[in-house]
Amino acid sequence: MSNFLKLIAWVMLLLCSNAIYADNGTNTRLLTIDEVFNLAENNSASLKSSKVAAEVAEASISNAKAELLPDINASLSLSYLGNGHLWDRDFKNGMSIGMPHFGNNFAIKASQAIYTGGALSSKVKLSRQGHQMATHQVENTRNSMRFMLIGYYLQLAMLENRINVYDANIKLTESVLSQMQVRYKEGVVLKNDITRYELQLESQKLQRERIADNRKIINHRLATAIGLPADTKIVPDTTIISRLPKTHGEAEWQNLALLNSPTLKMSTLNIGMKQTEERLAKSELLPKVALFAENHLDGPITIEVPTLNNNFNYWLVGVSISYNISSLFKSNKKIRQAYISTRKAQQDLTLAQEQVENNVQAAYTNFLTSFTDLNTQTKSVELANQNYDVVSNRYHNGLALITDMTDAATMKLQSELALVDSRINVIYCYYSLKFAAGKI
Repeated sequence: MSNFLKLIAWVMLLLCSNAIYADNGTNTRLLTIDEVFNLAENNSASLKSSKVAAEVAEASISNAKAELLPDINASLSLSYLGNGHLWDRDFKNGMSIGMPHFGNNFAIKASQAIYTGGALSSKVKLSRQGHQMATHQVENTRNSMRFMLIGYYLQLAMLENRINVYDANIKLTESVLSQMQVRYKEGVVLKNDITRYELQLESQKLQRERIADNRKIINHRLATAIGLPADTKIVPDTTIISRLPKTHGEAEWQNLALLNSPTLKMSTLNIGMKQTEERLAKSELLPKVALFAENHLDGPITIEVPTLNNNFNYWLVGVSISYNISSLFKSNKKIRQAYISTRKAQQDLTLAQEQVENNVQAAYTNFLTSFTDLNTQTKSVELANQNYDVVSNRYHNGLALITDMTDAATMKLQSELALVDSRINVIYCYYSLKFAAGKI
């Protein structure tokens, strides 16, 4: 073949390929499961919200650390002073005292906490734990989102395969019907037989149309969930049904859940946060110690009579110790509440461990059962096809009724549909197991 003819062949192949994925101008995309996950990672509104919450929690760490820095305050005031009035102690012999009318005050103060009973360090630690909690929440949201998308994607693949099964059976029914019409003209087949088969053909077409409509609904949900235009037709990778997953023993899945489950991570971290809140509540019972330094520039000097129209500068440094006496009868209630909250968090972790263990066990059992169901359905398809071939032979030889033929065709169709569903169910059970273990 010449190079020119090869070029023409490639162009025709490309055009045919484009025609396969064009549906009256509809945007069509063939997506694998990983590609669906990647699109959702960038476009999912719930995941974006969780990530922003994690950023807010991270910013709170810097805010908590800022409280460890010294406090520095500066103040400046200008004032007008009125004249004073002086009396005896019995308010007799009053006289007016002239005063400088312009007053000024400038002060700069600095203080550094050196001991707060652990209050500031506990706030920083609590902020870090809050950021970790937000990070685990992002992971939990991602797993939940992916599990939802797996449901849509596999349902789409199942409906796609069901449509293919119906197309094959409709084609077979039309072929049989065509043969029956020929035999009817020969006087071998009754008109009633043809009518029965035509009814079966219409029923198959109706069921196919319903599946196609349901496919549109699921397609719309999946497209909007991963940020694609609503009119995008998503074509799932239907070859996944030929790549059935393998798994490990239940003990390995249970260990995987202990390491990866966001639920367990959040429950464990919640205990640490409650314990930090306990220490924060107890810090109120302890004194606070700080270093301070001040510098003042005041004028005029009003503590002298007559007033001195001068500026007076003075500075001081020292150590301050403060203690909130009311904490002796107020903080004990906060401490008790924090202690009970810690106990509850510990009980919540035990409950979460029990639930995760039960979920993994149930998911693992369902996964094993799905293989049993698949083997059963595979055998059923084999038997149904054999039965259809035998009945079809008998019918064409005049040894079977049309009702036998329609029953055999119906059994063949139902077994093939059940086989498609069971293959998809194996994959769904596998991802259910991964979701129960906390890692999709």
